[in-house]
Amino acid sequence: MVRWLKTSQVQEVAKYIECYWFLDKSSNSASDEYPKLNPDPSAHLIIYQPNQAYQYERDNEVSEGRGSHWLYPHSKTFRLDHSKPFSCLGIKFHIGALYSLSKLGLPQTLLNTVSEINFDDIKGNALIAEDQLLTAAKSQPDRCCEMLDKLFMPWFLNNREDRHSEITRQVLPALTNKSISELSEGLSCSQRTLERSFLRVTGITLKQCQSMKKLEEILEFLHQRELGEIDWVDIAYQFGFSDQPHLIRYLKKHINLTPKDYAQQRGFTIDVYGGVGST
Repeated sequence: MVRWLKTSQVQEVAKYIECYWFLDKSSNSASDEYPKLNPDPSAHLIIYQPNQAYQYERDNEVSEGRGSHWLYPHSKTFRLDHSKPFSCLGIKFHIGALYSLSKLGLPQTLLNTVSEINFDDIKGNALIAEDQLLTAAKSQPDRCCEMLDKLFMPWFLNNREDRHSEITRQVLPALTNKSISELSEGLSCSQRTLERSFLRVTGITLKQCQSMKKLEEILEFLHQRELGEIDWVDIAYQFGFSDQPHLIRYLKKHINLTPKDYAQQRGFTIDVYGGVGST
């Protein structure tokens, strides 16, 4: 298995793209064939070979197709079909970035949606194909990132940067450690103005986004610890819950598992693939 995650070193690209990531699973990889994908407020552009099948399942609804596609911000947990070998190159956009890329005609508010794309529409005039990117990703990650930087640079010229996108970008760094009222005070605007701007840019509410980011932090924290090392009372207070029952209700709502069940099953992508942080 090959996996990596890298950030762009080009300032104009890094303003809109949080990271590039890659995952290659061979036929002899021993891992969960149907991992779960936790809620995420960011949009991802997923690059597949044109004949590569994908499947996302949630609440008994299935989104499936072939080739490259958009995975829009999702407040639901998806169950993925990774039962067959695949190579997957992902571009994770900053929360709300698609709002500023409106000239591309991309809907930025399709919550819980997977949408097929024509790669020719993505690459524009660039002389590059999916197989070139995926081949480079597997053997030359830095070269792949350079190719992606050149591919996306035309996207980020003369974009829509208005007051709503400015407010949203300013609030994101402090989103997980401040209340909504504290965030609005720091921006010298009303809470109503902040909430309306954030919803307009991202397609989700501030509370939804805070909840998703908190879940991501909890899963990352738990991933690094063995079952016997976990103290649920300490975790509840560390992540701002009033008590352990509050934490239990939160996890059951967002991933349909109790803390104990999650710790025993470890079936999310971060558990199966280790956060795609290394090769």
